[in-house]
Amino acid sequence: MSEAPTLERAVYVPVAPPLTDTDDALAALLPALAASPGPVAVDTERASGFTYSGRAYLIQLKTVATGILLLDPIPLSASSLAGLAQALNPKEWVLHAASQDLPALRELGLDPARLFDTELAARLLGRPRVGLGPLLEDVVDVTLAKDHGNSDWSERPLPDDWLSYAAGDVEFLIELADTLKGELVAAGKADWAVQEFDHVLTQPPPAPKPEPWRSTTDIHLVHTRRGLATVRAIWEARDAIARDLDLAPHRVVKDRAIAALAARVTETSTGPGRAALQFREWRRGAARDYPDDFRAAIAAVDALEEADLPSFKAPRGEAAPSVGLWARKNPAAARRWRTVRPVVRDLAESLTVPMENLVAPRALRNLLWDPAGLDPASIEQQLAAADVRPWQRALLGPVIADALTTV
Repeated sequence: MSEAPTLERAVYVPVAPPLTDTDDALAALLPALAASPGPVAVDTERASGFTYSGRAYLIQLKTVATGILLLDPIPLSASSLAGLAQALNPKEWVLHAASQDLPALRELGLDPARLFDTELAARLLGRPRVGLGPLLEDVVDVTLAKDHGNSDWSERPLPDDWLSYAAGDVEFLIELADTLKGELVAAGKADWAVQEFDHVLTQPPPAPKPEPWRSTTDIHLVHTRRGLATVRAIWEARDAIARDLDLAPHRVVKDRAIAALAARVTETSTGPGRAALQFREWRRGAARDYPDDFRAAIAAVDALEEADLPSFKAPRGEAAPSVGLWARKNPAAARRWRTVRPVVRDLAESLTVPMENLVAPRALRNLLWDPAGLDPASIEQQLAAADVRPWQRALLGPVIADALTTV
């Protein structure tokens, strides 16, 4: 018997409204925005991978009173953006994966009083697909175009088909949120969601890495400390250039070119590495305009004393090491991990919540690596100190404390 043909779902392409890119045009919209009842759907388009900054190059909004609005924040004045904040900030915002958009919105003074995050809600509900496109297909029965999410949104003017794509990201967000709110209530998880959304809103910006240059791709090919110092010096020079040009660092020169140059450096001399500045990777794109900056960075490495060269081991800080090292470094912690992790995993599965949404992996590792106490009260205090939310602590605390009695 032949299978029935699969019907392909039509792709929904909204009609984009005119782009709001002047103070006067925005001023005309603000009264309706401020007066609109209910939540506001919010999204941004940034230029990740193209620009150094994480600024928003487009803001998409939708309310029941205004429909979809597309705002170009780049030409808008500070006073206009302040007026927009006054209209929007008191409202509940609906975003998808809010932590990605909030930093760029906060740079503009936009910060919601209340939040509903559709991705986070879907995770708490145990939905198998939590990306916006798949979630809209599953919940709202709509398929959105996926053409321009990774485009360079700093480009001006913005093409009409890009704006249509962007409008789709907020077209159904409020409807999606309404459905997920009902599912959270039915599952007894509405309070969990409120705590999680409040947590997203109150999180400070992540602390900068102490040695971000160590994340350079292919740095494992560098086998000398002076070579590591070369990676550090060029990485810092590239970062300064990228910041000044507002270019993503890899668009100045790629990580692999830095690592390949540094891999030629010996313990006593950067000379072999310096010769690599003649290679093609350093003579094209933005890198070709800054040869003196890179030469100066390498020359500074030659002047470093042995004591000033970086070590091969990155500073670990206060966090627990990789679990793979526990059996050798801390056998008692390894036993705790082998006992507790399966219990937490089983609890997450019984709640149909991803394990990482029940407890942050780092919080669990740090607790089990060096607990201040193993009784229920101590476990509760340590989880609270690790920013584990009350709903999570109420579920985890007794389970972890009980499991630890068997270690």
